Amino acid sequence: MAVIFAFSSESNPVPEVTDHVWDKLLHIIEYGGLAILVARALAGEGLAWLSASVVAAMLTVGYAASDEYHQGFVPGRNSDLRDWVADSVGAVVGAAVYTIATTRRNRPVS
Repeated sequence: MAVIFAFSSESNPVPEVTDHVWDKLLHIIEYGGLAILVARALAGEGLAWLSASVVAAMLTVGYAASDEYHQGFVPGRNSDLRDWVADSVGAVVGAAVYTIATTRRNRPVS
């Protein structure tokens, strides 16, 4: 979250990447990764894997909204609903990836 906040505070973060990669794909990857990390942390604290995934997705979507709001105050940046939607898609995809990986890892061998 701190890394996302730091990049969001810059007017033009990593232009060598953003000039060559679709903006929304970067949002999906960024927030998908965050959701996986949050779900893993919540599960590590004792939350069941499905609950951890759902809560992680919700927390990540909420953080994405706060990040878009924050960007509205950064010179050269703006708040964009489409960016928040891409962030939210990433959060849900990340939580789903965590869920799938966890269920496969915990599946009994037949």
